[in-house]
Amino acid sequence: MEIKFNSKIKLIVIGGGPAGLAAALEANRNGVAAEDILIIERDRELGGILNQCIHAGFGLHIFGEELTGPEYAERFIKQVEESKIPYITDSMVLSINESRSVSFVSPQTGFMRVNAGAIVIACGCRERPKGALNIAGSRPSGIFTAGSAQRFVNIENCKIGNKIVILGSGDIGLIMARRLTLEGAEVLRVCELMPYSGGLARNIAQCLDDFGIPLYLSHTVTHIHGKDRVEGVTISQVEKETLRPIKGTEEYVECDTLLLSVGLIPENELTRDAGIKMDRITGGAVVNQHCETSVEGIFACGNALQVHDLVDFVTMEAYSAGKAAADYINNGTRKSSSVCIIEAGNGVRYVVPQNMNIESESVSLYMRVSNIYRNVKLIVKIDGEVIRKISKNIVTPGEMEKIELKAGLINPDCKIIQISVEE
Repeated sequence: MEIKFNSKIKLIVIGGGPAGLAAALEANRNGVAAEDILIIERDRELGGILNQCIHAGFGLHIFGEELTGPEYAERFIKQVEESKIPYITDSMVLSINESRSVSFVSPQTGFMRVNAGAIVIACGCRERPKGALNIAGSRPSGIFTAGSAQRFVNIENCKIGNKIVILGSGDIGLIMARRLTLEGAEVLRVCELMPYSGGLARNIAQCLDDFGIPLYLSHTVTHIHGKDRVEGVTISQVEKETLRPIKGTEEYVECDTLLLSVGLIPENELTRDAGIKMDRITGGAVVNQHCETSVEGIFACGNALQVHDLVDFVTMEAYSAGKAAADYINNGTRKSSSVCIIEAGNGVRYVVPQNMNIESESVSLYMRVSNIYRNVKLIVKIDGEVIRKISKNIVTPGEMEKIELKAGLINPDCKIIQISVEE
């Protein structure tokens, strides 16, 4: 699409994945003209990570049907094109600042600096690489992050190996265990450092159990063997409390490929450079219930804000950010007489949003627990008073929980909302 830059674009969306597309569409539906919006995407096409996620399981909440990743992305791309919202691909955003000035470079435009009325950060996340793990051994070929392996297999049509060990039980690693098995490779085992899986229960069942792939909890790779190509790995059991390898439990596993599925990191270099307050647990920005960051007029959503399990939740969050950005553009900053802090209590690792402006509207809270808990209650307290109890048969760190707080439950004078686990 040919881009004609205005002297001042009202809304710039950084990222053309599911979060960016949904935010742009929602802003357009809430009064921002299509020609006043610009989506900037780093890849060669819109869709983000969904383009390589050819498995089913997307769209159950948003569309009420099961779609593959490309099918889900296509629906939003089609809406963007029908709405005539401008977008530019193969473009890298270099910086943003508190004045909402965006600098980017593209083969189509060269270097550009554009002022925006509002910015939505929807950059997604990246994988934690081998260098962050400090695994002993050489540096042979045959070591891949699960996402890069997914791209090689699903997009580039490349075979990455024959005998494979996967370290980490994140969702991408689990899905690749199944995908590589279907491609004829032998997935020997999946090793997980923690005593619980980092992925969805349905992925454990459908990707490992259904294909007879063993999952070794409280195990990790302690040594990589091989010079030019991976020849094998040493796997050790770890202590559950300290996560340190237990001497004498070492086992050598012959393999030619090691896949790493050891966590995702929200992409937030631009966010930090803009002086936005960050959350050390989520790795994303600190936001209120409108996904607005500590810098006025800059919003964050999707995996750049927090790592999600389901793209449907990404879309819902992006809708909130897009609507709030449109409200900011049309009406200016939101004024509130009170700000309430939202904090994680016992058994809860984090809650997003981290604060809220007290207004007469419902609030969606996203959270993850810090361990596996069975037959517990999620307790919501406002200024120490219990206002809601939600019974759960099981909650796990690998599955995000969502709590809806109706407007009538929130005291206009409240100072602290706390979410905790009660056994």
